[in-house]
Amino acid sequence: MRIRISPEETRLLQELILEHCGVNLGVDAGFLFERRLGVRLEALSLASFREYFHYLSYDLDGPAELEDCIERITTHETYFFREQFQLDAFRQEIIPQLVHGDAGGRGPAVWSAGCSTGEEAYTIAMLLAEAAPQAASLVIGSDISRKVLATAQQGVYGPASFRTTDDAVRDRQFLPAGPGLWRVPPSIRRMCSFVHLNLLEVARYATLGRLDVIFCRNVLIYLSAPARHRIVEAFYDALVPGGFLLLGHSESLLNVTTRFDLVHLTSDLVYRRPA
Repeated sequence: MRIRISPEETRLLQELILEHCGVNLGVDAGFLFERRLGVRLEALSLASFREYFHYLSYDLDGPAELEDCIERITTHETYFFREQFQLDAFRQEIIPQLVHGDAGGRGPAVWSAGCSTGEEAYTIAMLLAEAAPQAASLVIGSDISRKVLATAQQGVYGPASFRTTDDAVRDRQFLPAGPGLWRVPPSIRRMCSFVHLNLLEVARYATLGRLDVIFCRNVLIYLSAPARHRIVEAFYDALVPGGFLLLGHSESLLNVTTRFDLVHLTSDLVYRRPA
């Protein structure tokens, strides 16, 4: 029998998750907790969600359980070549600017923040390899979920990851890896690295090095207003002068910050740290 959650228990868990990673679960949080976390209460022999909250907050194993909790209640929706119009703008207009302005020949450094299972990071790497084959480009993918990062590091994907990708493009860019599976080629995998990162841990952004572009698409919409502000301000500081920030098509920096310039490209609107 499913353990029911009270409004007070819902509030306690919402606040704990909000403080930990900035995710704002909204009015359906109680139903989400019951459906996705009930199995954890059974596994831990806990009789209520209040006991689960105390376990997360005070038990020695609480931090590890909180990671699993976040894993279960967050969204990991992604696929290759998502929001093609924005990728066209990146390939046709942003990459040429970065390569042309790079006197050192080191190639652009791009961060896919909230990369989930890695399709976005590998897509970016493929576009960089095609548009700037001589540049030593780097793509960093980060996510709060260790489980999705393990999938990203393996680089093997099924049909759902290619839902908007033409078969000809898939067969040209990827290697067969068994029935219904395709593998990212080694040359692209070498361009990418993946790190476990909670975006609220803004002090850790400095460990990523100099960044020319940050993709943070369809992540901010799940965060509270204070979390969005804190993260976007840290994005600004992490980017080199003239660096670009690309958000999802339903996201903007309205009421978040005024530090970025809004740049009108042919295929998209993007944000840029002033040079």
